[in-house]
Amino acid sequence: MMSRNVLLAGAAALALSGCAVGPAYVSPTPAAPGQTPFLEAGKSPAFTGEQPAGHWWSLFGDPTLDALVEEALAANTDLRVAAANLAQARAVLKESRAGRLPTTGISASGTYARQPGTVPGIGPVEGESYDVGLDIGYQVDLFGRVESAIRASRADADAVQAAFDLTRITVAAETTRAYADVCAYNRQLAVAEETLRIQEQTFDLTRRLFEGGRATRLDTGQAGALLEQTRATLPTLKAQRAGALYRLVLLTGKPPAEAPQAALQCQAPPELDRPIPVGDGAALLARRPDIRRAERQLAAAAARVNVATADLYPSISIGGSVGSTADAVSGLGKSDSFRFSIGPLISWSFPNIAVARSRLKQAEAGADAALATFDGTWLGALQETESALANYAGELDRLAALRRAADEAGEAARIARLRYQAGRENFQVVLDAERSLAQIQASIAQSEQQRATYLVALFLALGGGWQDGAA
Repeated sequence: MMSRNVLLAGAAALALSGCAVGPAYVSPTPAAPGQTPFLEAGKSPAFTGEQPAGHWWSLFGDPTLDALVEEALAANTDLRVAAANLAQARAVLKESRAGRLPTTGISASGTYARQPGTVPGIGPVEGESYDVGLDIGYQVDLFGRVESAIRASRADADAVQAAFDLTRITVAAETTRAYADVCAYNRQLAVAEETLRIQEQTFDLTRRLFEGGRATRLDTGQAGALLEQTRATLPTLKAQRAGALYRLVLLTGKPPAEAPQAALQCQAPPELDRPIPVGDGAALLARRPDIRRAERQLAAAAARVNVATADLYPSISIGGSVGSTADAVSGLGKSDSFRFSIGPLISWSFPNIAVARSRLKQAEAGADAALATFDGTWLGALQETESALANYAGELDRLAALRRAADEAGEAARIARLRYQAGRENFQVVLDAERSLAQIQASIAQSEQQRATYLVALFLALGGGWQDGAA
């Protein structure tokens, strides 16, 4: 009768297993503010409300860039670290899931002992004792502690997966940025060399006029100074291009000696000849890995509140043991040496309930912090995206104005040279016109680089590019 009651108690405990205590988790994502069209997207024809492409770098139509990004995604060391972290998180999840399974243990012992006598008139008992057995234990998850721990580990693994995805799109963006910088410095070098060629012609003109008595030494000196000032920009631009190239090769997981020479062939930073699809705030929630990571960290913190809550209640285990105990090795396994036991074990750390309540308070504070982190991440993502849209649109307008200015400055410099050559204008006018033209052309090349930088920042803010990546 006693054994039947024990079995019924165990069955009842199993039936109640998984009745979690603590609050149920509700994701804050559906209620996050700002899930509307972006404010800046409606102010410029450079944007469209369509959803952005996953592999956004392919929109540039540059095979060299595509190959470099794919190489970086395959070999980047930061991605290798992120992949190892993800594997570790998945192993922790597997360990948590193992809490659902029973534990088993095999034991064997042999002792020789002397025990004092417990019956009057009978002396101490001395002899051998041998035992072998199999023990099985199962923790009844009556208050959902194991399931909550599994949910926490699963959410942690999801957060690490999101961190891997974030590393992936960051590597793609930085590779594109480094490639764009190499191209931009090539463009700035070409502009500087063309400016140098024009200023050499002007210097030769002033030298010939000086030799013919139609110009002064001041004119040749000023022309030569402007020429050398432009020449002095070339080493700096070449060093900056080399730095961008070495940054690119680091991103692809190679030493500087293996820098991709194909990247040096581009003559202008990549640009788009079409409106950029940016989507809206609701799509941003699903696309940006940092938002997803913050939400999963919040889910993990909420699950740990349930784990801490379950510690306030008793812990129930069902265990069983079978084995054989005998006075001699030869007696093991005989019917009269067979033993077994089964029954529930209930433990409750009632004297230390204050410790459990303190841990619960800690978990609740952690959940509050995780919620604030999610809100901050989401609002920061909106701010980052709106700023990236504004920066890119503003740079497009600036570049267009600079190109118009370059047309006017180029015509003014041409007329000034002709008038000076005809003796109808002093050289200072030519000098000012060419200096202005050189500055505007250099500003255009720098603006093209800035436009590419803002474009990469915009795609990074939009958060695409990780969907097809697997650790």
